[in-house]
Amino acid sequence: MAKLNMVKALNLALRQEMERDPDVVIIGEDVGVDGGVFRVTEDLHRTFGGKRVIDSPLAEAAIIGASIGMALYGLKPVCEIQFSGFAFQCFHQIENHAARYRMRSQGRFHCQMVIRMPFGGGVRALEHHSESEEQFYAHIPGLKMVVPSGPRTARALLAAAIRDPDPVVFFEHKALYHAAREDVPDEIETMEIGRAHIVREGAGLSLIAYGAMLRVALEAADIVEREDGVSVEVIDLLTVSPLDRATLCASVGRTGRAVVVHEAPKSFGPGAEITATLVEGAFLSLEAPVRRVAALDVPFPGFAREKVSVPDVDPGFSG
Repeated sequence: MAKLNMVKALNLALRQEMERDPDVVIIGEDVGVDGGVFRVTEDLHRTFGGKRVIDSPLAEAAIIGASIGMALYGLKPVCEIQFSGFAFQCFHQIENHAARYRMRSQGRFHCQMVIRMPFGGGVRALEHHSESEEQFYAHIPGLKMVVPSGPRTARALLAAAIRDPDPVVFFEHKALYHAAREDVPDEIETMEIGRAHIVREGAGLSLIAYGAMLRVALEAADIVEREDGVSVEVIDLLTVSPLDRATLCASVGRTGRAVVVHEAPKSFGPGAEITATLVEGAFLSLEAPVRRVAALDVPFPGFAREKVSVPDVDPGFSG
């Protein structure tokens, strides 16, 4: 057991999966010699060589297109797009091909690949570096959309994503890379994709979050319990698609109220689907409308004003 931040935990998952399975390869811009822009792939090129840790050109469509070809021939590529805001250059490869090959081939071929992308605000980055666009990928049938909330969930979910027979989009919040250290087991650990975790039990409100917003949710739960005496149940979604509808509805069945927090824009965001799920599956338990706390429906603002759009516990936040 070692205390690792998220960068080191992701690196451990990649290293152990590459040791376990010689078909796992890594491809992306600067992932090789330089170890990645955030050093998630540090030392992997030196350990496994340039045939398994591949530095690509600055061409997102080529990264995903080449990885789809590798996957159809039996390799298990882990691709890195340096920032999620750049992924629209390869969106057609993800939606038109990676997500469709199992159905297109009537089950003959699986497109076993992971697409890693740093995302999210709160780090004063430039335009196209801080967006939260998970709703696009969650909307596509054939894709799985995973968002870990800390080092241990990141390590376990990345290992599970690499082993999954379907393509997985794996979002890593930049603000969490060095935010905290957690105990991470030395032995390989995986988590089930599509299963939310109740990280704090409560009886008066279900607070649903994922990624960096889990920490905001836990802080808000402390304040509400201390100031208002309301017991808050906090749920870490972990997987945006497939959604763990059973856990969400069971929680609201106990608490009667729900608030959903995410950094994606409010309109048509994950919170809307979660709200619909609760209305359909736990309507008779709801004692009040489901509330959404989310980013504004505007392009992500410049770093000088990003606090206006990123949800926090400040009562003045207007998202």
